[in-house]
Amino acid sequence: MKVCEIFSAIQGESSYAGLPCTFVRLTGCNLRCAYCDTKYAYSEGSELSEEDIISRVSNAGFNLVEITGGEPLLQKEVYPLIERLIEEGYTVLVETNGSQSIRDVDRRAIVILDIKTPGSGMHEEMDLSNLDNIKNKDEVKFVITGSADYEWSKDIIHKFRLLNRSGVLLSPAYGILAPKDLAKWMLQDRIKARLNLQIHKYMFDPEKRGV
Repeated sequence: MKVCEIFSAIQGESSYAGLPCTFVRLTGCNLRCAYCDTKYAYSEGSELSEEDIISRVSNAGFNLVEITGGEPLLQKEVYPLIERLIEEGYTVLVETNGSQSIRDVDRRAIVILDIKTPGSGMHEEMDLSNLDNIKNKDEVKFVITGSADYEWSKDIIHKFRLLNRSGVLLSPAYGILAPKDLAKWMLQDRIKARLNLQIHKYMFDPEKRGV
C-alpha cells in the first residue's frame, strides 16, 4: 500500500492524548477540508508491503498504533493490516474522515470517526450511516471553526444520541477558534463531550511533520 510516513510521537488527540504512539499515515484523501494540515499526504509516499509496515511498527517499540491519512480506508490493503496489528497485540486506532464506510473495519480496532462540519466545506460528503456502526469504545470527532459549527455538531450529537453510544470529541480548529471559546460553550450547554485539543501542536512546531 502507499504510505506517506511512519513515525512515533506523543498522541495529540482523542482520549489517548498524551500516550506514546506509532503513526502509520497512508497516502491519499478524497476530501479537501478548508483547514487541512496534512496536504502533503494527498499524494506523497512510497509503496510498502504489510511486512515492511509491521517491521517498522515493531522496531518503534510502542503498543499503541494509529492508522491515519489522508484517508486510510481508501486503500483496501489497510483492512488486513489492521487485523494483523491487532493479532500481534497492538492497540489500534483508525482515524477516518467520515466519508468512507467503517463497516468492514475489524471490530477490535478503535475507530476515531471525524464528522466534517460546514466550516470544513466537506460536510455534505459524510456517510452518516457510519453512526449506525460505531461501538461504545469508538470516538466521534467534530472539528469546530465557530459557533455555527458548534450548533450544527450539537444537532448531530443529539439526533444520533452519540453521548450514550460512543466517546464524543469537540476540537477547536487550530488557529481559527480559540479553545477557551469552545470550552465556554460546552460549559454553558453542560454538554458531556471531551474538549479535544491538538496538544502536539502546542508542544511542537505546528508545521512539523512526522518522520
